[in-house]
Amino acid sequence: MVIGAAVLLFIASFLDFYSAAGFSGAPNAWDSLGEGLGLYMGGVVGAALIVINRCLPQPRKIVGLELTAVGQAFTILTAWILFWFLVDVPSGIDAGTGLVLGFIAALLLAAAAVATPVVPALQAALVPAPKPVAPQPYGGQPQGGYGYPGAQQPSFGGQPQQGQPFGGQPQQQSPAGDFSPFWFAVPVPRPLYAEDGSPTPIAELAPGTWYLAVEQRGPGLVAQTQDGRRGVLQDTSGIQRG
Repeated sequence: MVIGAAVLLFIASFLDFYSAAGFSGAPNAWDSLGEGLGLYMGGVVGAALIVINRCLPQPRKIVGLELTAVGQAFTILTAWILFWFLVDVPSGIDAGTGLVLGFIAALLLAAAAVATPVVPALQAALVPAPKPVAPQPYGGQPQGGYGYPGAQQPSFGGQPQQGQPFGGQPQQQSPAGDFSPFWFAVPVPRPLYAEDGSPTPIAELAPGTWYLAVEQRGPGLVAQTQDGRRGVLQDTSGIQRG
């Protein structure tokens, strides 16, 4: 509706602004730049701002005002000025087709502009917002890389072996009880501490990578990193077993 009214207003600018009996060659709005550019095109520009704002995924602002609000102001002002041109036609002449049609178009345009934020059907963006890329949920299998359970991992100096970590077989101590090595991943970055109990972390385990737990150490796990280093993961809450 906004676009149709704007097109009608633009067409009206080329029609007779005033008319008089027995007089040919009546002027149109473009005979005066103030009326052509300042008045009629002001309404068209207002409509363009409203349409542009609907085409954008996110509303844009000009000096703190949304484009729709600025466009509404242009269209209402155009209809208001054309109304007084229509009321105050000089004596001896009549309102031309361009003035009458322009006022009707400006009135429709202003009504459509004001209705845009009120009527839900007019509020929908003409171009849909891009869908955000869904992050990979925790627990999804990483695509290859160190520690991918079941993937072939190259052994140091030999042929790739199924599920074997980089650097060959980890130097495991005798596991306590019935502990069996397993692959795991952490939900958030976790520090890996030295096996001698040093308080300084020797590495950090990152989410999305599978690590090999080789031994149970109290409530923690002895894990091996991709470069062959071993350390104690003290915080095992929320880990995912492969």
